[in-house]
Amino acid sequence: MSVAGGVSKAVDRAVVHGCEALQIFSKNASQWKGKPLDPAEVRLFRRRIDETGISPVVAHASYLINLATTFPLLREQSITAFVDELDRADALGLLGVVIHPGTCTAGTEEDALSLIGAALRTAFKARPRRKTMVLLEHTAGQGRTLGHRFEHLAAILSHVNGSPRVGVCLDTCHLVASGYDIVSDAGYADTFAALDRSVGLDRVKVFHGNDSKKPCGSRVDRHQHIGEGCLGLEPFRRLLHDPRFADLPILIETEKSSRSEKAGTIVEDPLDVKNLGVLRRLRGERG
Repeated sequence: MSVAGGVSKAVDRAVVHGCEALQIFSKNASQWKGKPLDPAEVRLFRRRIDETGISPVVAHASYLINLATTFPLLREQSITAFVDELDRADALGLLGVVIHPGTCTAGTEEDALSLIGAALRTAFKARPRRKTMVLLEHTAGQGRTLGHRFEHLAAILSHVNGSPRVGVCLDTCHLVASGYDIVSDAGYADTFAALDRSVGLDRVKVFHGNDSKKPCGSRVDRHQHIGEGCLGLEPFRRLLHDPRFADLPILIETEKSSRSEKAGTIVEDPLDVKNLGVLRRLRGERG
């Protein structure tokens, strides 16, 4: 949900849509530096979260951050911005920060994965008492992006000695785009068996629920409305009735409508209503 008008407005938007969990950007996702959080807004945000019982709440990190880069200036900027993301999430009392692991700019994948691990260790050393989690998002595999194989996530975890501060965010669109078949019964079972072997299902803390405009193995990240893409409804039905994930949120990142809110008003987005409605109907079905 958008934080336009102040971070607490995101909670109001979530309430209007009947949300049980929430993801926000705590700053502009396309800028390195964000406006400092207003203390009064932080207090109001935390109070509204307590009042509504919405949980968990996570932030998504800026898209500019690349913890795998070999370029010194970009690496310094990325780590500084990432620590700031953790600080903001901690101030807001969030479960964690979802971040794309990074893009390989030079050398091997193994070198880049080691750089990501080193960046996480640097951030943890800078904020040793923080409890905010880092949630590594499994990616679609475009270009030289990392994180599209479960082995990548396992390698990063090994570079931080299995820190309990690191979890995983699984995106249904990214899974299919990167080549994991969660559409068929057998593919779904094989995918999560492979994840359990390499990473551990207990590391999964949140799902991004998005259909895909592109087919399995395309390595193209294009989100589609639930049930209207290459996944269809069945993978979402399985997730919603999978007892292993019963307590985990599914956060949608589907396209929003072009309708704008009038000043001082919070209104439903018809596309959010549609996508959330589909998931709720699937959840209400008997397994």
